[in-house]
Amino acid sequence: MEAIAGDIRTWAWFSTPHGYNFNGYLVAHPQGNICIDPVEASAADLEEIARAHPSRIVLTNRNHVRAANRVRERTGARVAIHPADAPHALGQGAVVDDELGVGERVGPLVVVAVPGKSPGEVALHWPERKILIVGDAVIGNPPGRCGPLRERVMDEPARLRESVRGLLALDFDTLLVGDGVSILSGAKERLRKLVASFPD
Repeated sequence: MEAIAGDIRTWAWFSTPHGYNFNGYLVAHPQGNICIDPVEASAADLEEIARAHPSRIVLTNRNHVRAANRVRERTGARVAIHPADAPHALGQGAVVDDELGVGERVGPLVVVAVPGKSPGEVALHWPERKILIVGDAVIGNPPGRCGPLRERVMDEPARLRESVRGLLALDFDTLLVGDGVSILSGAKERLRKLVASFPD
């Protein structure tokens, strides 16, 4: 596990079929630490997560159940996901405790709707620190650039492009991604370049 964007910690699991890392995040905050899209973890990383005593596990979309149950069992943290993505996650065996509402705050993070890949996909915006955390709305591949997922895994590609375009209205400089390599500065301009490549 390593520090990223200050006191946020991250750990990775390499996906051979995709050719890049899947990333989990641990956000430290006085109101309660938050685990985001936890991926499979080594015994040492799982122990570090447990020592942090996260109170919430946030899943940004239906496909990021990943190691949420394992972290929940170890820490007692409550799992939250948008209700539109909950049925699929439950079908994948996830244990879900709470609904995640657009516009609500989870600690310092504001829940932002980014539907299209799935109906309940969300991003998490930390406005005071200009940090944006995404699950599958955007990927960090190739490194240093923002890229899209393959269209065949999207429910509604055009709707997702519109959601990503809407992220440019947010104030952020750092982009932490669920898939690929995060962009620690100048991220909004990288996202703007991706949006400029979208078909009209």
